[in-house]
Amino acid sequence: MAEIVLFHHVQGLTEGVEAFAARVRQAGHTVHTPDVFDGRTFATLDEGMAHAREVGFATLLERGVMATADLGPDLVYAGFSLGVMPAQQLAQTRGSARGAILVDACLPTEEFGGDWPAAVPVQVHGMDADPNFVDGGDLDAARDLVASTDRAELFLYPGSVHLFADSSLPGHDADATALLLDRVTTFLDELD
Repeated sequence: MAEIVLFHHVQGLTEGVEAFAARVRQAGHTVHTPDVFDGRTFATLDEGMAHAREVGFATLLERGVMATADLGPDLVYAGFSLGVMPAQQLAQTRGSARGAILVDACLPTEEFGGDWPAAVPVQVHGMDADPNFVDGGDLDAARDLVASTDRAELFLYPGSVHLFADSSLPGHDADATALLLDRVTTFLDELD
């Protein structure tokens, strides 16, 4: 079974992120959920973004990378939205990465040194009308990533909700989350 590091989104390590991790654990995988916000959660995206700006994105990225320092090699790096930053950086730069799962965000691979590593499979998930994902350039970055390697998949879900897979938030989409979980667990099972 796979060992995953799942980084939370900008509203923090919410009950919904923990619930998602628990569902992946139920499928037989090990999931670590580092908290780069030191226990703080936020009711809205705007409040979370204000906190992230105050702390600094570079600091949050560093916290995410440091959270994996005591874990072994051969990890799958996953993240929701803001959590995609450390997940994608680690997947691109750690030679021992087994895979990556990027939800609600995708950065241009140039942000972390260039091409996606040919040996690292990756899934990108987002809603097809989510303004943060579509208009923020993440969808374009995801399409570029998929075009650059045969180890990448892009999954679009109908809807406009950002953080659709967090069951503790008002915009949670249970059907899309169920499909996301099915695709993620299949991806993880096929890594073995």
